[in-house]
Amino acid sequence: MPVYNCADYVGEAIKSILIQSFTDFEFIIIDDASTDETVSIIKGFTDSRIKLIVKPKNTGITKTLNLGLSIAKGEYIARMDGDDISLPERLNKQITFLETHPDIAVCGTAYQVLNRNEIIRKPELHEQIKITLLKKNCIGHPTVMLRSSILKKNGIKYDETLPVAQDYDLWVRIMVYGKLHNLPEVLLLYRQHSNQTSEIKRYLKPEIRAEIRLKLLSYLNYEQLEKDSDLLRKIFKRDEILTDKELHTFPAIFEGLNKSNEHAFFQKKGFKAYLLSQEQQIYKDYFLKRRVFFPALIVHYNRIQEYSDYKLSFINYFKLIIKSILFYKKPTV
Repeated sequence: MPVYNCADYVGEAIKSILIQSFTDFEFIIIDDASTDETVSIIKGFTDSRIKLIVKPKNTGITKTLNLGLSIAKGEYIARMDGDDISLPERLNKQITFLETHPDIAVCGTAYQVLNRNEIIRKPELHEQIKITLLKKNCIGHPTVMLRSSILKKNGIKYDETLPVAQDYDLWVRIMVYGKLHNLPEVLLLYRQHSNQTSEIKRYLKPEIRAEIRLKLLSYLNYEQLEKDSDLLRKIFKRDEILTDKELHTFPAIFEGLNKSNEHAFFQKKGFKAYLLSQEQQIYKDYFLKRRVFFPALIVHYNRIQEYSDYKLSFINYFKLIIKSILFYKKPTV
């Protein structure tokens, strides 16, 4: 558990681990040179399982996370932040699952947002997670338990060049050595507040996420990936609409990506659906901003007919598009 200036919450976070039904663990807490009362609160706990490390200088969360990985001795490594709360059965249920599923490298869980009646459930199975990772991070970082042997055997750690989305990048790199899984049960209470690192550095995320998605696509061995990477970055970031030339170019790129998935690194239907959703968003952005409505609709409709096993009449397709535009809001990235 990395901590930094979380005196308001850290006591409750520590208590939630100390009362776990599974009791055989070491509890590594690394303070990244806090300037508030965080360290004194931690020192107030006398449980022998706590191993507190106080860094003399603040070096950021990624280096703190890697320090924790290098110190941890357990067969499994669980993660949590200093402002969250683990429910009492969390460790027991994740360990039980990993013990009975040796092919799983990362096990996350569903979680509930504190002070809100909102439960966040992520895709459960490995193939679902892989497809979703093409669009967003879908494993809650403070909920995970990792298989230590896979990290050590393959020299895997967090990328210290990334100021945010280190976990997203880690899942993409670890998935070739073991499967990813999310338990559907809520086992963590997650706290949202404006001082979180992810909130402070939100403006950095689109560019970093684009690079992570390109890394994920590299597993397809698409030969043109390096050549097409600039356009794919632009598509992933969605910070500007495509030019007319780019609009005519990207369908061939998507077709190439689809063909390079013939050995089904991604589940085939799911990957086709992902490409179609990206394509629809591209056309929608284009004709909403450039007012080139009908030609773009026809092009995209033809593409859907080409990709999909389900044939939709143009009239029904047109109705769906109109409905989507009426309720269209550009998502935040």
